[in-house]
Amino acid sequence: MNLPLEIARRYLFAKKSQNIINIISMISSLGVMVGTAALLIVMSVFNGLNSFVGTLFGNFDPDLKIEASEGKVFTADSAYIARIAETAGVAHVSATLTDNALLRYDKRQMPAMVMGVDDNYHLVSDIDSIVVSGRYSIGIGDVAYCFLGALLAERLGVSSKSFVNQITLYAPKRTGNINMSMPDKSFIQQTANVCGTFAVQQVDYDENYAIVGLSQARELFCYDGDEVSALCVRVSEDYDVADVAENLRKVVGDDIDIKDKWQQHESFFKMMKVEKLMAFIILTFIIVIAALNIIGSLSMLIFEKKESIFILKSMGASKAMVVRVFLFEGWLVSLGGIVVGLILGVILVLLQLIFGFIGFGGAEIYIINAYPVELQALGILMVFVVVAIVGILAAWYPVKHIVGKYYEE
Repeated sequence: MNLPLEIARRYLFAKKSQNIINIISMISSLGVMVGTAALLIVMSVFNGLNSFVGTLFGNFDPDLKIEASEGKVFTADSAYIARIAETAGVAHVSATLTDNALLRYDKRQMPAMVMGVDDNYHLVSDIDSIVVSGRYSIGIGDVAYCFLGALLAERLGVSSKSFVNQITLYAPKRTGNINMSMPDKSFIQQTANVCGTFAVQQVDYDENYAIVGLSQARELFCYDGDEVSALCVRVSEDYDVADVAENLRKVVGDDIDIKDKWQQHESFFKMMKVEKLMAFIILTFIIVIAALNIIGSLSMLIFEKKESIFILKSMGASKAMVVRVFLFEGWLVSLGGIVVGLILGVILVLLQLIFGFIGFGGAEIYIINAYPVELQALGILMVFVVVAIVGILAAWYPVKHIVGKYYEE
């Protein structure tokens, strides 16, 4: 039996000691419990948002994207693409060429990112799963098609179901001099029929992207060789993305960037991490404030048990043992709040996950009805460790200073 722990337990739970000090201790434990549950819930919401947004990007983006470290384009001939396709873990490869252009339909015009793709693009992305209207196609024979983001199509006022749905694409010539007297001659002009629209549910894509055939994009942007903006790679199911990226590094060399889905949107996910960190710090400060009550309740308890300290000393208890008694007292208060708070937080997160009780206001304008949440074992452990450290420090300060003073008297 751990004698200091047993004495601390009796101080905290004995019926005869249910006085104001014990009530304050329970309130302190309640504060730690609420703070712990809130911290776990907020972390779970951020985890859920991070995963949910990641799945939205994943419908459009490939598992890996190979890009030039410098400049817009790099050369990738058929032999180069074949070597990448033969790399272990690579299921499919698709070449893309992306640049800015102006789209016009009737009297409306919008700037857009025109992305030329080859016939394999639907194999490296889930583009077929985000079709809103019409169908995905990049052309049949000599007929050029354009697959628009839903918001971009709405801004232009064009629909794949319209009888006349041909849009005009303009891009400045990369070579030659600009004729100021005839500026229209400085642009490449093409036409394409709108075959359908897509929605990633991200404004950056839905309002800005138009997909055309790779050969059409090369003609529009004045590339006549094997230039590409990126090579998109689908990783085989039996392989890890990081391992395949390492295999590709040996093929493409160090002058080319290889990005996974998270690195393709590094700034966005960094922002999410910063927001999550700031929320974590703010809630930790709230828990620290709640833990200050433990300092107050322990200080009063030590004062009340001053005679007990003298008795323990006369019975041969060392100073270290007496200190441990009151340390255990403070730890029991904080540990009770931590455990109950974690249980409460897990239950609430699971209820939200299953039933979605807390929804967005005006849910009809959102793509999901309720806040996404995700429980992670590492997150639960991190919350436990952080709150436990706060509780230990809150108990250590008054015990170390006050008990030592009374013991020496």
